[in-house]
Amino acid sequence: MRQDRFLIGILAGIGVLVVLSLAIYFARRGGLDYGPEDTPEGVVQNYIVALQRRDYERAYSYLAAIENKPDLPRFKAPFVNYQDRDVSTTGIEITSTTLASDGQSALVYLILIHGGRGPFDQGFRENNTADLALEGGAWKIRSFPYPFWSYEWSAPQPAEVKPSVTPAP
Repeated sequence: MRQDRFLIGILAGIGVLVVLSLAIYFARRGGLDYGPEDTPEGVVQNYIVALQRRDYERAYSYLAAIENKPDLPRFKAPFVNYQDRDVSTTGIEITSTTLASDGQSALVYLILIHGGRGPFDQGFRENNTADLALEGGAWKIRSFPYPFWSYEWSAPQPAEVKPSVTPAP
């Protein structure tokens, strides 16, 4: 009888720990919220929140008019197809911002916190930057680190090959 009480106490303790850990997990997950959009840091935060909430139209609205800017379906495709898992397991810590001397561009310094892929994988931290420009009075993103950006949006496009015309003899 004494061992039964001890076993029940251990099982109850494990149950309390499981419930507590689930409560903490769901409480932390609900912390995503939009902030002000009048600073480079605010735009970076809102872009991340929009991607994590799968609000691709809003995330797209933060892109600058870059040379290879995708249309909305091409913007959504990498996130819907394969980058969505990486976005959901990667956190960002904004560390500082440097404004250009003319006030028209900014670099936001970030620490990307990549989550582990298993119980023994702790993940890793990576220093990176986001490049923003002031367009029409609003901060817009020109480049951002993976998994929140696709390389093809900022990669130079190959020149169009035109057929050469040789004169007839």
